[in-house]
Amino acid sequence: MSIQPLHPVGLKSQAVNFQLMPPLSLYIHIPWCVRKCPYCDFNSHEAKPVLSLSKGGSLPEKEYVAALLRDLESALPRVWGRRVQSVFFGGGTPSLVSGEGIAEILRQVRMLLPLEHNAEITLEANPGTVEAGKFAAFRAAGVNRLSLGIQSFNDQHLRALGRIHSADEAKRAIAIAQQHFDNLNLDLMYALPQQTLEQALQDVQTALDYSPQHLSCYHLTLEPNTLFAHQPPPLPDDDASSAMQQGIEALLAGQGYAHYETSAFARPKKQSRHNLNYWQFGDYLGIGAGAHSKLSFHDKVIRQARYKQPQAYLDAAVQGMPVQSEQVLSKEDIAFEFMMNALRLNNGFEEVLFQERTSLPLLLIRHELDEAEKRGLLQRDGQRIAPTELGQRFLNDLLQIFLAPEH
Repeated sequence: MSIQPLHPVGLKSQAVNFQLMPPLSLYIHIPWCVRKCPYCDFNSHEAKPVLSLSKGGSLPEKEYVAALLRDLESALPRVWGRRVQSVFFGGGTPSLVSGEGIAEILRQVRMLLPLEHNAEITLEANPGTVEAGKFAAFRAAGVNRLSLGIQSFNDQHLRALGRIHSADEAKRAIAIAQQHFDNLNLDLMYALPQQTLEQALQDVQTALDYSPQHLSCYHLTLEPNTLFAHQPPPLPDDDASSAMQQGIEALLAGQGYAHYETSAFARPKKQSRHNLNYWQFGDYLGIGAGAHSKLSFHDKVIRQARYKQPQAYLDAAVQGMPVQSEQVLSKEDIAFEFMMNALRLNNGFEEVLFQERTSLPLLLIRHELDEAEKRGLLQRDGQRIAPTELGQRFLNDLLQIFLAPEH
């Protein structure tokens, strides 16, 4: 399929300095999974035909790819002339899409948007046999960073999490991925049902045996509107989970991984550029069912949300109207959202970045900064603002200080 780019009316007369705009990323959401995990609160939907993939079942891939590209085409006037520094396929399970489908999406992205020549292009994948067999095709399509959802190398814990792969499948998938990708992230979780400290550290050590460029280690949390929230499993207590967190951080530091964000660890120069753009309050265009966008203009910052249900999204996108809601952020919302993202970074942010990304003076949050510093959650040196070690441990308490009273 081929889509001709739209040329937005009226932009020729506007003097837009794109160098003053935040960096721009593209997020592409694939909403289907083989099975919904009991802890997952993302916009993912069980695709019943996928349950019989081995018997010939398939996603409505052709229709969804066409909808994604129509969505992107309709969004062009909002981002016209801006370069894209990273692309991220998230889900759901993007690796359920064929290599040909991913290649077609990226071909059209390159036609419609100025993509940086060294853009980071990430695809999330599950370690199941069906998905692992596509890794070579994903690399050939232009994906240059793979993120594998391992979660654990312990079969007991994988079953408790509702994962459909085994520990052996996870190990085979990593070996296959490393034949094609030199930039690999492994997702792990800890504080799992009935998990011990030794088991949590063993999961991380097993991951380290493969020397991935990046590790994401998430604390399992019981999110609202998930099966685990309604039927809580037996979880380690706070002291045990804190010991796991500290043990994992020490183990990874000893192996040369920089702990640069709450749950992210990277080899030198292998941080996730896409996620860093989120955390530094850059802009992102999100396409796909339920995807969100945050876009800056000279006089405002807007948020958009696409239709969440896949069929509703398909129907709306083919008509060129995939956006269900759009909101202009208030000054207070902009300030809070900047801090909510930037304070996840262990090294914090340079003070000038606040004004650059929000167009607001730092004085707007002076009282909140003073309060956070007084409580030992924040540190300032006149150039940089960063959470203290205490602030990193109690990040929600730190962020609560910057939340507007009406929220």
